[in-house]
Amino acid sequence: MRSFAFADLLIGVGLLFVLEGLIFAASPNWMRRAMKSALETPDNVLRAVGIGSAVAGLLLIWVVRH
Repeated sequence: MRSFAFADLLIGVGLLFVLEGLIFAASPNWMRRAMKSALETPDNVLRAVGIGSAVAGLLLIWVVRH
């Protein structure tokens, strides 16, 4: 079993920046609308979506590593 290395974390953060940058470059108006929508969304909904995304990400990592 391979341990989670710091390099893996940096690769993940790098991929996050690449994907976010591509979305901003491809559709800046859509991203602007999405950010305005997020500002109007209640905290509990944003919190639930964030927790759901984190759990989905952890499950994906677990599936890929095992």
